[in-house]
Amino acid sequence: MTDPLSASLKIAGSGMEAQATRLRIVSENIANSRSTGDTPGAEPYRRKTITFGTTLDKVSGAQVVNVKKLGEDESDFKMEYDPGNPAADDKGMVKLPNVNMLVEMADLREANRSYDANLQTIKQARDLITSTIDLLKASQ
Repeated sequence: MTDPLSASLKIAGSGMEAQATRLRIVSENIANSRSTGDTPGAEPYRRKTITFGTTLDKVSGAQVVNVKKLGEDESDFKMEYDPGNPAADDKGMVKLPNVNMLVEMADLREANRSYDANLQTIKQARDLITSTIDLLKASQ
């Protein structure tokens, strides 16, 4: 096993990668929150989901975060009366994406904070490594 500082860098780096992917997925959901189908009765954009897992990093011996699965939210689509929309069915109803902006904004905020926390961990580990090197240089 490597030293704890290197392991913390590996763990925080994997967390940043996972949260960056989460930010991308949430951004796609927000960007497509009003995307409808092109033809009457067509399926609109379906909200994407992300699931995290952990794996053992053989070099450091640390458990690191990874994206376990990208999926789709199978909840029902919202329906809205809009007879002028090209995606409206014969009753004038349009299927809208199953994206809840409140949930997406909360996910966006949480992913951003997690990313920042991992970044701070990397900065602190880097500072500790630099301080250790400086102490070793000074003792020679």
